[in-house]
Amino acid sequence: MSALAPYVGKVVVVITSDGRLFTGTLQGYDQTTNLILESAKERVITPDAPTEVLDLGLYLLRGESVALCGLVDDEIDSQIDWYKVRGLRLGETKKLGR
Repeated sequence: MSALAPYVGKVVVVITSDGRLFTGTLQGYDQTTNLILESAKERVITPDAPTEVLDLGLYLLRGESVALCGLVDDEIDSQIDWYKVRGLRLGETKKLGR
């Protein structure tokens, strides 16, 4: 059983290797960690402007770009005024050779 199996049908947050932040309902995944998100949104957080939330609808994230996938706590997330959130862009991750 994959570690992602319990997340199917639940709202997740995904951080990609290039520092982008996505949320949506995990509808499926495969052995290479390609993720299918329904009602996906990208949150673009910058230091000088309100957080921009882009509605993406049904969205496929390539497994090679997924750095982190975790459950969203709906109660906490609904209390955050994302319009007021500011921050520096996350840096890119680095892949180490074997």
